[in-house]
Amino acid sequence: MERRNFLKGAALGGVAMAAAASSFPKPALSQGKIQWRMVTSWPKNLPGLGTGAQRLADRIGQLTDGRLTVQLYAGGELVPALACFDAVADGTAQMSHDCAYYHLSKSPAAAFFTAVPAGLLANEHNAWIYWGGGQELWDELYKPFGIKAFMSGNTGVQMGGWFRKEINSMADMKGLKFRMPGQGGQVLTAIGATQVNLPGGEIFPNLQSGAIDGTEWVGPYNDLALGFYQVAKYYYWPGFHEPGSNLQSMINIKAWEELAPDLQEIVKAACAAENDRMLAEFNARNAPALETLVREHGVQLRRFPNDVWNEFGRASGELMTNLLTNGDAITKKVASSFLAFRQQAIRWTRIGDQGFAESRLLPFDYPRG
Repeated sequence: MERRNFLKGAALGGVAMAAAASSFPKPALSQGKIQWRMVTSWPKNLPGLGTGAQRLADRIGQLTDGRLTVQLYAGGELVPALACFDAVADGTAQMSHDCAYYHLSKSPAAAFFTAVPAGLLANEHNAWIYWGGGQELWDELYKPFGIKAFMSGNTGVQMGGWFRKEINSMADMKGLKFRMPGQGGQVLTAIGATQVNLPGGEIFPNLQSGAIDGTEWVGPYNDLALGFYQVAKYYYWPGFHEPGSNLQSMINIKAWEELAPDLQEIVKAACAAENDRMLAEFNARNAPALETLVREHGVQLRRFPNDVWNEFGRASGELMTNLLTNGDAITKKVASSFLAFRQQAIRWTRIGDQGFAESRLLPFDYPRG
């Protein structure tokens, strides 16, 4: 698919979208059948994120045998791409698919339900949500807004991003206008760069025009589709900001409570299934996409210099300390739970996954297949 197909409709004006939203009928409820609207932050048909949201919508309809169907709207079609929270809260849509850290204006704690700098890997994040009290804290955070949320996808470890010029030291980071949402963007601000928050459909033209000097999005699979290699050749790793980025489905609580118990269980199961399936998709597609970027498009793969990485770490530590010390009650509660779980996860992952990954190739000379 060409990039223009993903960006179609992303430039709709706010007035036009508000008018369009008001023209949509209320959810259909006849002969026991319900129709929901799902708004997303993703460009139309964007591989991984956009197609994953569509897969989720389709799965709900299939599993309920049409008793509950979900109509998906790409970012900008019904509401602006970064306005999913308000759309679900006010009932414009019954459901969404986006990232919690897009909504830090609602609460700084929201970031912990997507990803925070040097936080949890995807499997560790799943463990915190399902078994470490994360879901209960998420419910507590969103309840005042009339929203319930579930995990509905994960990109896995992300790349550090695309730069128009090479980064050789911290001096090269100063003054850069860089697209990065969430707490990662706050860290960039702390080290002297300028955070810019843009939805996916608006990144390429801003990078092309020079309005921004660089961007992160997800990783090779998505980044290849969006064509960033055409205007920025330096691709940095690792991504300090998002070690395992959770995608959320927010659901209007009133709409949720009107569902029969079996439909609620189906929606929960469909979200959990997409959470697993999307992560598998990114893990399968990232490696060949990265090879294409490097071999066919001349992308220069670079690792962040040590002094830059160390500054990421210093600023991230200060940010977390500030949240624990000066945050509001729910932010302190969420941050404390997350960071305590992180310490446990680090100890086991170092012995388990990391220990195996570092040792896997040493004595085992396998054929390439």
